[in-house]
Amino acid sequence: MNFEQSDRYDERQKAALAYASALVWDPRSADDALWQRLRRHFSEEQLVELGYFIAVTYGQQSWIKTLGIGHGEVLNLGGAGLADSEAEAIK
Repeated sequence: MNFEQSDRYDERQKAALAYASALVWDPRSADDALWQRLRRHFSEEQLVELGYFIAVTYGQQSWIKTLGIGHGEVLNLGGAGLADSEAEAIK
């Protein structure tokens, strides 16, 4: 992956991106070497949280694709989940 050679990411970020890549594209690539690399930068709790976030995000994107919705085609004009000041701004 290009992120591995990039100077834009530190080693911790590269490990997280490698984890995301394994979960999304090739779960078999989550070998002992990847887990050792991840454990140098993250606690077990952080790995669970990061894995959950990756899985939920990937699942959301897959679902959106099944609906045929393209990037930026739907705007959330409701107030759900917005701070009070933000919800007031859309009224």
